[in-house]
Amino acid sequence: MNCPGCKEPYKLPEFDDNESSFSSIPPAPVHWTASRAMSALQSSGKATNFDHIQWLFETQATYGYGSAFWSKEDAHVNGGGGEGTGDGSGKEWKPLARRIPISAAIISPYRLLILVRLVALAFFLTWRVRNKNHDAVWLWGMSVVCEIWFAFSWILDQLPKLCPVNRSTDLAALRNQFEPDLPGVDVFVSTADPEKEPPLVTAATILSILAADYPVDRIACYLSDDGGSLLTFETMAEAASFAAIWVPFCRKHDIEPRNPESYFALRRDPTKNKRRPDFVRDRRRVKREFDEFKVRVNGLPDAIRRRSDAFNAREEMKLLRRMKEAAAAGEEHAVPVPVRVQKATWMADGTHWPGTWAVPAPEHSKGDHVSILQISRGDVCQVMLEPAPAEVMCGMPEAELGIDLTEVDVRLPMLVYVSREKRPGYDHNKKAGAMNALVRASAVMSNGPFILNLDCDHYIYNTQAIREGMCFLIDHGGQDICFIQFPQRFEGIDPNDRYANNNTVFFDGNMRALDGLQGPMYVGTGCIFRRFAVYGFDPPPKLPLHHPHEAVAAESDSETQSLNSKSPYADELNPSLLPKRFGDSSALLESIPVAEFQGRTLTFRLSAGSFRLPHPRITPSSIAQAVAVVSCWYEDRTEWGGRVGWIYGSVTEDVVTGYRMHNRGWRSVYCVTAGRDAFRGSAPINLTDRLHQVLRWATGSVEIFFSRNNALLASPRLGFLQRVAYLNVGIYPFTSVFLLVYCFLPALSLFTGHFIVETLSVSFLVYLLVISITLTLLAILEVRWSGVGLEEWWRNEQFWLISGTSAHLAAVVAGIEISFTLTAKSAVDEENDDFADLYIVKWTSLMIPPITIMMVNIIAIAVGCARTIYSSQPEWSKLVGGGFFSFWVLAHLYPFAKGLMGRRGKTPTIVFVWSGLIAITISLLWVAISPPQGSVSAAGMGGLQFP
Repeated sequence: MNCPGCKEPYKLPEFDDNESSFSSIPPAPVHWTASRAMSALQSSGKATNFDHIQWLFETQATYGYGSAFWSKEDAHVNGGGGEGTGDGSGKEWKPLARRIPISAAIISPYRLLILVRLVALAFFLTWRVRNKNHDAVWLWGMSVVCEIWFAFSWILDQLPKLCPVNRSTDLAALRNQFEPDLPGVDVFVSTADPEKEPPLVTAATILSILAADYPVDRIACYLSDDGGSLLTFETMAEAASFAAIWVPFCRKHDIEPRNPESYFALRRDPTKNKRRPDFVRDRRRVKREFDEFKVRVNGLPDAIRRRSDAFNAREEMKLLRRMKEAAAAGEEHAVPVPVRVQKATWMADGTHWPGTWAVPAPEHSKGDHVSILQISRGDVCQVMLEPAPAEVMCGMPEAELGIDLTEVDVRLPMLVYVSREKRPGYDHNKKAGAMNALVRASAVMSNGPFILNLDCDHYIYNTQAIREGMCFLIDHGGQDICFIQFPQRFEGIDPNDRYANNNTVFFDGNMRALDGLQGPMYVGTGCIFRRFAVYGFDPPPKLPLHHPHEAVAAESDSETQSLNSKSPYADELNPSLLPKRFGDSSALLESIPVAEFQGRTLTFRLSAGSFRLPHPRITPSSIAQAVAVVSCWYEDRTEWGGRVGWIYGSVTEDVVTGYRMHNRGWRSVYCVTAGRDAFRGSAPINLTDRLHQVLRWATGSVEIFFSRNNALLASPRLGFLQRVAYLNVGIYPFTSVFLLVYCFLPALSLFTGHFIVETLSVSFLVYLLVISITLTLLAILEVRWSGVGLEEWWRNEQFWLISGTSAHLAAVVAGIEISFTLTAKSAVDEENDDFADLYIVKWTSLMIPPITIMMVNIIAIAVGCARTIYSSQPEWSKLVGGGFFSFWVLAHLYPFAKGLMGRRGKTPTIVFVWSGLIAITISLLWVAISPPQGSVSAAGMGGLQFP
């Protein structure tokens, strides 16, 4: 029996080593070409065994029964998780990512309970509308309106959770099939004020990026300093210097995490899983260098001040000397009028800092300075890191740095400092404008097809995080993925997470559920973008592929073809149309089709090797172009901020930017890395800071609702459930109005002796029981598929009420942030307390509504108990009903009350004054409007009468 491939018997004799080829190999399909390295033969002159499996794979042939063959029905690819084929390297293709559905034993009951609760709510609300409380119609009306809104809000929140999914990646397949030809990634880090965002924190983030496990020549880091601060600039210079020893140390010993501050603060055995005998010595050496690095950075403010004072004094002496020389020479007309030398901020090389000075001056203030861009190792400013060469460079022996790096790659990724130009009269659009400036500058300099966006306090905790994102973006079927959003994880949160700072219900529940729809929202940090999607283009058309070779056949046989000749964007990439959208920078315009080509997945490209195009050279011309595109006037009469880049006009520019991409038909993916979190950051644990953080988010949501970014106005490309999710983003702050009213209803019920229903009938109790049980069961199942703990779920519920009656309400009513000042602080020594900030009490107007709710409900419980106990005809059902809901409100506000007490119960006096006055005023006002019957009868008897 002969093989259908080589036409020879299966048991073959030994081949002659001089034989050059097989003469009986069948012809390949039409689209099969040797230029794509898809041949079963080697191009060399040596003979080789015929690869039957490779021949079957390439020709889609079959032989025998039960043998491997390509099934067209199984060849469809779904979002980076489908089956794949060869990548052009001759290696066996494996899918880089898979989509894992939630177990049917969990999701089916979950969906059924949603339906049951929806039906129960419909019957309950119908019953409530039809059964008025004739004794207190006003109380009944307010409660019914609030309950209808709560039901509507619950539907908006619950419907997008119908299709949660999990995903997994195969990093081994990525490494085998693409290493070292991974696409380029530009990492953006933004900071604005070194006083609010400590430079050491920013430097630690930069160091974690430089040490990331990714091809060194394929990654570039850009720091945007929107404050133009010399302190930030020189801190980055110190970080670049320390990176020369930190990054090789991490590579040599596989260090995790690669943020030095976090690594050296770990409370575990550092030698665990370390095999090299010189690890302890190397670690001790690097720890000493890091301590010296922190000392230098902490001393920079004083060093800059002393240096500037010295140079300013020298300038004054020069001016005085010139005046004396002019007077001595008799040049009376040349004697200048005595003026004081302007207090400038000086760099180490003896020149003026072009950015913001310590003493603001014209063209040297936060809102008025030139563009600053530094990348090279010049003689003047040896600060940033130039592009890494493609060849591996090993380090020096131990005698040079104290660490043996002879077998370690010591190359460092490119590091660029950027401070965009600012001038009075221009709207610089805060963070969104800074991000767009980085997009343009990076396009001119490195033009990575993918962009990783990080806040200055979010560092890479998992060195494989970027690779995990690439598994989705470059896999088959990932051509319409605009970004990969990673969950936000935080450090420094108190163990009980009093104010739900971890936000796990949102990140592990809502975002995972959106991943089963059109994708998660963009939340501002920890996100890898496809650069071409950021440019405002629509996703490429989906090809009706049955086999990955058909995608390969769609390209030209030559890999040197024009980048946009076969692009689906050939019309939009017309050079005559691009300047109107992107500006007139020739370097920027030329980089756009390159970014589109390099960002394609294997479905649209020739082979994995075509990811590696020549890296753009950094020349004086490219630096000049980069400086020009970050000028404040460049965006005039362009579409930057409107359709291109980060979107302007909202406090929550991140949500709006992601919404615009989804609205154009793109989809996103939620990547939860296995084992280690992808990124770690910091979050405010103080009550006031937390409330103001939520206030900013709620204010942005209100802006979204009243803008053209409202999901009601979305295009048909936005899926229905995805539209519901975005609609909920704009609507959720308005729930605070109804929530505030509903929190006062139990107190009003206890004050008046009436309840929201006329009597606690069996129907009311049954409906209430069914709704409560289904809610509990839904919470349990949601905890199962999301991985959120019950305690975390309860903390989220508590803070939902706290923020809903404070920050969300302020966003709806005022629409602006409310300032606050520090009025009381714990006197306990805080140096050795990691959570000292948790006990700091800062007065803010946002505290008034929840404090008032607490005090009114407490007074109402006392009044209701007294009335019922001393009444001749006690109505215990109404007391139980009103008291139960009052305790429900107080239970939710418990973390808020605990936060007001501080560490030792020290609360600002103003808190009690305001709250007491408001509570007493409401109580007396109600007694005056509707006095109790006992007081009326007592007045008729002419005196007081005690029961």
